[in-house]
Amino acid sequence: MDESKVIEALYQAQQANLPVALAIVVRTHGSMPRHAGAKMLIYSDGKTIGTVGGGAMESRVIQDGLAALADGQPRLVNYTLNDLREGDPGVCGGNADIYVEPYNVAPILVVIGCGHVGKALAELGKWLGFRVIVSDDRAELCSPEHIPNMDGYVVAPPSEVAARIPLTPQTYIAAVTRGLPVDEQLFPPLLDAPVPYIGLIGSRRRWALTIKALEERGVSREQIARVRAPIGLELNAETPREIALSIMAEIVMLRNGGDGKPMQWLGTVQQAEAQ
Repeated sequence: MDESKVIEALYQAQQANLPVALAIVVRTHGSMPRHAGAKMLIYSDGKTIGTVGGGAMESRVIQDGLAALADGQPRLVNYTLNDLREGDPGVCGGNADIYVEPYNVAPILVVIGCGHVGKALAELGKWLGFRVIVSDDRAELCSPEHIPNMDGYVVAPPSEVAARIPLTPQTYIAAVTRGLPVDEQLFPPLLDAPVPYIGLIGSRRRWALTIKALEERGVSREQIARVRAPIGLELNAETPREIALSIMAEIVMLRNGGDGKPMQWLGTVQQAEAQ
């Protein structure tokens, strides 16, 4: 296999902003069909270009590539070709270390509630490079006419939203909903999902009422504690765009491992110049 074709396909995927995972054989031990430097490109639908050896091992590499696309994390995995119980042919007897790296895996922002704040939040999320999916049970608000250029529009009742959106370690959920009747239907299906962020707009009183309603539905305190409410960083925000900024600031902070503290240097001028 001409490895340059894999590199060319990767370049084309980069240009088209298509999510792909690149698998590279780093080192091999014993008898293996491909050796260090062999490459394979894995697309989100499971199709591939190139090969790292074929057979059962390659099938596992493809699955690891799809997993990397789901969580956005690279991995270095050791594969063996001598375990008959795992479907190996049992004739090579070698093993390989293969590095799998995802490309073009944008985080997903799910905005639930397409009112004034939801619209501003979706637009800001898109500007920040997130794939943005908007959802509402009001079709006239959850539409390209109301919020153009989004990556998905999910018109569904609150209880069905979780089944209609991607729930992965790359998914950030911001519920900017219109009140308790929506929230108590929305949250139970979401709280076991492997997402890093679930936030809810509203006052502390509204959140206290939501907690009570969820507990009455059998939701545990541990599950409820996953919700960040009220949502966002404290900016004394008032307008929809200011509120959207406070929400995205919190999401970016958590995604990048920040702490939200001011970066202002509080030392002397001499200390600052010495840094």
